Amino acid sequence: MSVVTYRIPNISCEHCVHTITMELGDLEGVRSVQADAQTKITKIEYEPPATEEKIIELLKEINYPPEQ
Repeated sequence: MSVVTYRIPNISCEHCVHTITMELGDLEGVRSVQADAQTKITKIEYEPPATEEKIIELLKEINYPPEQ
């Protein structure tokens, strides 16, 4: 299992947290998502077939791009 942590500046409320959690949760291979509106930090645990590239791509698609 792999873990990535991102700072996502666009997280501003619990609706944002819910959207990120639900969208990433639907990505095959994602095991857990912990997003925090106050710190703007999101931690994702995943395994194949999910990849970090797929996670970043999905975050960009839903308008929550992580800081690089």
